[in-house]
Amino acid sequence: VQLQASGGGLVQPGGSLRLSCAASGFTLEDYAIAWFRQAPGKEREWITSITTGGTTNYADSVKGRFTISRDPAKKTVYLQMNDLKPEDTAVYICNIGNCWGRGTQVTVSG
Repeated sequence: VQLQASGGGLVQPGGSLRLSCAASGFTLEDYAIAWFRQAPGKEREWITSITTGGTTNYADSVKGRFTISRDPAKKTVYLQMNDLKPEDTAVYICNIGNCWGRGTQVTVSG
């Protein structure tokens, strides 16, 4: 089983990015899926998750700006990030159960 996040990069404040998390060895619909992030010198922070039934939850810090979604046919989970702020700068990591993917760096700077 493997998770691989991609789509990070450098973006100006107010900009948008869409992250992808490709899952292999999983049937996405059978698992709750989450995104976390970790900024330098800070603890890993949960930011959003989607349940097997499709219910989504968000941390207050990203609510209204970020959207999690999944495409079971592509075995991919997405994180649409809008109105990015410098404090969103972090490594973003996807998670299913005990499986943690390699993260992707998001830097918000202008």
